Amino acid sequence: MPATTPVIDVIIPAYNEEASIGLVVEAIPRALVRDIIVCDNNSSDRTAEVGAAAGATIVHESRAGYGSACLRGMRRIADRPADEWPDIVVFIDGDHSDYPEEMPTLIAPILQEGYDLVIGSRARGESESGSMTVPQVFGNWLATNLIRVFYGYEFTDLGPFRAIRYPALRQLGMRDPDFGWTVEMQVRAAKAGMRCTEVPVRYRRRIGVSKVSGTVRGTLLAGHKILWTIFKLI
Repeated sequence: MPATTPVIDVIIPAYNEEASIGLVVEAIPRALVRDIIVCDNNSSDRTAEVGAAAGATIVHESRAGYGSACLRGMRRIADRPADEWPDIVVFIDGDHSDYPEEMPTLIAPILQEGYDLVIGSRARGESESGSMTVPQVFGNWLATNLIRVFYGYEFTDLGPFRAIRYPALRQLGMRDPDFGWTVEMQVRAAKAGMRCTEVPVRYRRRIGVSKVSGTVRGTLLAGHKILWTIFKLI
């Protein structure tokens, strides 16, 4: 990392998070961050307006999908001149389940030890009762164990709160437009031999109903996509 203060941009994928997005943006340590990019994923509520009022840059992605929103945020960054690219990109959800104020802890292994990718692990941290469903807990356990078996990397979570060096992010060639986004990043980083680690983070019940774990269909689709992503990249 450069000896000067690192440039950090934040990407927040958001779909109908009007009630929570302002709280998330306002809790991000602004002294650390250059730009907060809220990727409005075709919301039907006031997600974009509330995010903008809280101080975020708003971009729009009409193609539904968690990965699609993240990819749109990445395009926003890539559109800058190369000498304005960030050193680190942080991803965080817009539902207020993560704790943005823990960002210094999240980026510390990159700044202090030269890691490429840091996952905020809910499994290693403290999770509020009811913040994760049984299928979520089991799915994380299964996916991370499969990554260990097939790729030799030790993860405990596919948590959405994560930090990655921007050159490493560009190298990964991320593509998944849907539920496989988080696991794709970890698998591609493992295949590339990148230095990866985890830090414990807290997790709380989200504001509103999850578009994935909040429905049986969403849970099944996400589980299928996560497993498919792990196997297809072997």
